[in-house]
Amino acid sequence: MLTRKQYDLLRFIHERLKETGVPPSFDEMKEALDLRSKSGIHRLITALEERGFIRRLPNRARALEVVRLPDSAAPGLAAQRSSARGFSPSVIEGSLGRVRPPVEDEEIAPTVAVPVMGRIAAGSPISAIQSRSHTLNLPPEMLGSGEHFALEVRGDSMIEAGILDGDTVLIRKTETAETGDIIVALVDDEEATLKRLRRKGASIALEAANPAYETRIFGPDRVRIQGRLVGLMRRY
Repeated sequence: MLTRKQYDLLRFIHERLKETGVPPSFDEMKEALDLRSKSGIHRLITALEERGFIRRLPNRARALEVVRLPDSAAPGLAAQRSSARGFSPSVIEGSLGRVRPPVEDEEIAPTVAVPVMGRIAAGSPISAIQSRSHTLNLPPEMLGSGEHFALEVRGDSMIEAGILDGDTVLIRKTETAETGDIIVALVDDEEATLKRLRRKGASIALEAANPAYETRIFGPDRVRIQGRLVGLMRRY
């Protein structure tokens, strides 16, 4: 069962594909449905995709295909599919985990493949960041600019910062950070840990967000910043 807005958007995309073979832009969809923001269109497209009515082609610009229509609107679907066969959108080039700057007239961006680089300690340090285990496909608006990677959290040293054992943290790759930032720190090129950065004179303090753990203080040559926390994912 589709909501009225979902149905209206599906019909609009279907009609545009049938007429021109090219999907409408986000601005055109927003105007057609009289919505205030493109985020509303993104949610509707995601809902239609999850219900199997449309398909977004990965790594392609503005590439939508209507897979099926509700039973009450089924006539004409075959014609739409035939028209869509002639549409050959260009492939978007990009780096893994990096959000590209916007391109003119490119409204439906592909998801960003963020590599999961093993586990990070929020407790006693563990071995340095491992090689990629798998990837997460995330919408660009979750990340912002820059290059990103993800880590699975092990331990409870950051619970008062809302980071729990088993969470997945999203990290923007950087070698610099401000006091108070939660960072991925590599200590002595051997152990990696997720802690809050504090600077004490020439020294670097890695501070837990759990009173059961002590703050560890190092000389600046012993700690390398690998990235800064920008997001968190949790399964319930």
